[in-house]
Amino acid sequence: MADTSHLQTPLARIAELAAAIPPRPFIDGAFRPMANDKTLDNVSPRNGAQINRIARCDVEEVDRAVACAKAAFDSGAWRGMAPHARKQLLLRFASLMEEQAEDFALLESIDTGKPISATRSFDVPQAINTLRYYAEAIDKVYGEVGPSPASRLSYAVHDPLGVIGVIVPWNFPLHLAMWKIAPALATGNTLVVKPSELTSLSALKLAATAIEAGIPAGVLNIVTGLGHEAGDALARHMDVQLIAFTGSERTGRQLLRAAAESNLKRVSLELGGKSPHIVFADWSDLDKAAEQAAWGIFYNQGQVCTAGSRLLLERSIADAMLDRVIAVADAIRPGDPLDESTSLGALSSKGHLDAVMAQVEHARSDGLRIACGGEIARAESGGYYMLPTIIADVPPDHPLAQDEIFGPVLCVSAFDNDEEALAVANGTRFGLAAGLWTANMTRAHRFADALVAGMVWINGWDSCDITMPFGGFRQSGYGRDRSLHAMEKYCDLKAVSYTFA
Repeated sequence: MADTSHLQTPLARIAELAAAIPPRPFIDGAFRPMANDKTLDNVSPRNGAQINRIARCDVEEVDRAVACAKAAFDSGAWRGMAPHARKQLLLRFASLMEEQAEDFALLESIDTGKPISATRSFDVPQAINTLRYYAEAIDKVYGEVGPSPASRLSYAVHDPLGVIGVIVPWNFPLHLAMWKIAPALATGNTLVVKPSELTSLSALKLAATAIEAGIPAGVLNIVTGLGHEAGDALARHMDVQLIAFTGSERTGRQLLRAAAESNLKRVSLELGGKSPHIVFADWSDLDKAAEQAAWGIFYNQGQVCTAGSRLLLERSIADAMLDRVIAVADAIRPGDPLDESTSLGALSSKGHLDAVMAQVEHARSDGLRIACGGEIARAESGGYYMLPTIIADVPPDHPLAQDEIFGPVLCVSAFDNDEEALAVANGTRFGLAAGLWTANMTRAHRFADALVAGMVWINGWDSCDITMPFGGFRQSGYGRDRSLHAMEKYCDLKAVSYTFA
């Protein structure tokens, strides 16, 4: 049995942090009692053990949270604050997060099952960087003056929408929440955030940290609970002006119906994808491409909306490239998320592990070749682990090549020419991301233009940052996170004309 004595210190700190988060919503600057006191078990994917309990909020708690957010907006305390002052508060918020970065990383790791090395090096630092980016943008984004005649002054300004509802998933609960929270706060809105019931701890700690930073009470509120209860109530609320959502297609459709049946609120959707990762024979460094192809799907246990889940290989290099990707996959072994040497953690829940394994069994029953993996791992831990899995020779129209699996499962296919590669790459209902490896600049630009995807990466998977917009085409959704463009969806554009006497 492995020695786990080195984990006692982080486990003790996690227990202390979790105990400080009561099973209550965070409304109007504090954890508030509920009328019904209903709670949900918060279970760690690491070992299936309970971490703590969270509030199971319903319509009443959502109504209170929205009312407080609306009062905070209407008061003008946040939206009317001088841009420089609002900027300074958000920068203070980011600095406090940085001071508490280890606590955020521990909570994110135990709650999601992802490796502590990832939450320390990526999730938490990226959330802090996002907050700083939008804080700095506050006093650098301008309105515009129209080309009016001398007798009139015309200008356009961006007005904040009001109360924003944010619904975020369980795969990057802090990082993706901040993609929405930061630009919404920067533009003067107030928020009600509904994290996933599987991963609520970082959002609750975030709201408490915002109050510590001096952000007025009621500006950032957190309601925890189930999607069909708290999430639906938020989506149907008449005083919520926009729902910013990342998650599944099914939930996205439900949110659109809720918006249509309530106040016709705006909805911004990021709904995942089935992203193609294309390697052409003219790319000489197959080892580099193989390394990125493997981690492009296995990072975060494959629970990434932009995961390169379809690997398309030019036939003349298909065998050599596949062997290299298998070698990378075989070297990756799931481990305890709190162990600093772990690079592949646990899937988010028992239900999700079962769903991903069901897809693998579907491949087996259809006679597809499981080139590696395809098995549950670390079952003795009580957690939710599986081996990195590669399925070879997957027909482009097979459900595994069409539907988002959202796990560490790579589907591999071969192609004979550029036209076939493009047809297969574009041959799904999604359009979030795509990537290709080629030494031919003409081909690179032709594919960048022809690929139906919101993001195209050439010779480097996921080679982008906060300065570039994130979002998809087709049923991957609409609206953009990241970059200055993200601020636009949290505002209305108001035109003002003044005629001189």
